[in-house]
Amino acid sequence: MRNWWVGMLWLLGLCAAVAQELPGPISLTATTAPLSLDNRSVYWIDPTAVMTVDQIEASLPPVSWAPRGLHPQYNIDGKALWFRFDAATPPAGHWFLELASSGVDRAQLFYRGPDGQWVVREAGDSKAVSDWPLPGRFPTFELAEGRSDTVRYWLRVEHARVNFATPLNLYNLRDLASSREREQFLLGAYFGLAALIILVALANALVFRDRNFGAYAAYVFALSAGQLAYLGVGAQHIWNEWLRWNEVATFILPGVSSAVGLWFVRMVTEPARFSRYLDLAVWSMIAALLSAVATDTVLTTRASFAVVMVFTVMSLAVVMVLIGLVWAQGDDPAIRLIALGFLPVVVMALFPLARGMNLIPTSALTRYGLSIGAVLEMPILFYALSLRGTMRREAQVRAAALPRSDPLTGLTPMQPLLQRLEGAMARATSQAHSCALLVVRLANLDSIVLEHGREAGDRALVLATSLLRHVVTDVDLVARVGEQQFALLLDGPTTEAAAQACATRVVASGLRESEALPGGVTLRFHVAAAILPDGPRDAASSLKWLQDVVAEMAKDTRKSIRAMNF
Repeated sequence: MRNWWVGMLWLLGLCAAVAQELPGPISLTATTAPLSLDNRSVYWIDPTAVMTVDQIEASLPPVSWAPRGLHPQYNIDGKALWFRFDAATPPAGHWFLELASSGVDRAQLFYRGPDGQWVVREAGDSKAVSDWPLPGRFPTFELAEGRSDTVRYWLRVEHARVNFATPLNLYNLRDLASSREREQFLLGAYFGLAALIILVALANALVFRDRNFGAYAAYVFALSAGQLAYLGVGAQHIWNEWLRWNEVATFILPGVSSAVGLWFVRMVTEPARFSRYLDLAVWSMIAALLSAVATDTVLTTRASFAVVMVFTVMSLAVVMVLIGLVWAQGDDPAIRLIALGFLPVVVMALFPLARGMNLIPTSALTRYGLSIGAVLEMPILFYALSLRGTMRREAQVRAAALPRSDPLTGLTPMQPLLQRLEGAMARATSQAHSCALLVVRLANLDSIVLEHGREAGDRALVLATSLLRHVVTDVDLVARVGEQQFALLLDGPTTEAAAQACATRVVASGLRESEALPGGVTLRFHVAAAILPDGPRDAASSLKWLQDVVAEMAKDTRKSIRAMNF
């Protein structure tokens, strides 16, 4: 019976050995598509991180290789991760191994040249990007060139504080160049948009003295700086020679951008309006996140970075709570747009956060998810802040315009209208064409006030202003010339048919019901129109002529339009 169990164990061991059969050589051709080393390479972790490639090759001490599976992750803090694969490249082709992630501490590729000596190439954060074998965002190594035999390659990786989960891919020269050109174009568009948003937001902050725009500019700047570090663009183009900063920027800048983002949301939502303790809690979260980032910069351990990740997740939760609170309060008409703007960033930030917490392997979403969310967020938030700023400045704008506009409707008053009309009539005479003047009376204003009150009457006047502005072009003028009278100047050249059509649109627009008025109430417009110049009449007498006509029109008249001279 014992021999039977021994036999079964031997058989299971044999099956396991077969299942762990090491991958064979990779044959690359000119038509081979980009190829992943998953299931095509083997790995081994050196717990001491001191073994040389000669020792690894000689297996002294014995090295137990295991196949690299799909989407693997490796905790190699204080260790060295070795990969081995065999590849045969076409003699006329150029092939490259790319580690598709920025922020790798150190990567070395070894293979023996035709003379039997080791060829060693190195890249990673421990080396300036300009000194890499192939400078770029990702560590990339060229495979042996012009060899007809199969070459064995050894890749050594050092990476701390986050599991190594970087995809390893083989590219030919054409596909690699195409991939990099596409990435550079998209990243250039992203950072160009961010720079434009920052400049315009700063301009709005200075011109309108709007602190929300200033906070938004700081937030976009911090978010972009975090992406510069996370995507490897900063190490490639900005701080290439700052090796120590390059090592810590990937951990510092994203955390700082999260704190600045929370501060920006606090500025927008103003939690102190609801509770002094809530505002204090937000400040405490910002301080805790920045303290965690500072502590992680000093300690540089896996545990300290995990604390930063936890506080970042908590900050995202606070962002959603603040926006939801203002939404529920219902006192900010722009909060829905602001919430819509933050939604892509909050959702997409979950992917790099999950990667930082070693929950998922590296992928396109972990690398570019936050950038995609930011591209969707920036214009939405900018529009929402512009809308909110316009609403808040409306009282100031109207107060500044009081000397030259009607206080209730914001329309041009009578005196500027007469000056504009004099000029239009003079041009019409000298250039042998016509202009038109329409005087519009809100015939049922008195009945609206009597039945629904003065506030409803003011709403009717404001609604009438909006309707009249929509029936004329930008070059025409709408003015208020009486308690319930308006004037429309159709600056020339104007025809009789155009004046008649404009008068018809005015009457028709008033007959549509509006939510601004009590149920069932519509506006009844009476219109008197004339083509000018008309004989010896000047601007003042022409206006008076049409005002008298609409004043004499009966309230229940069926003929709402009077064409005076056409």
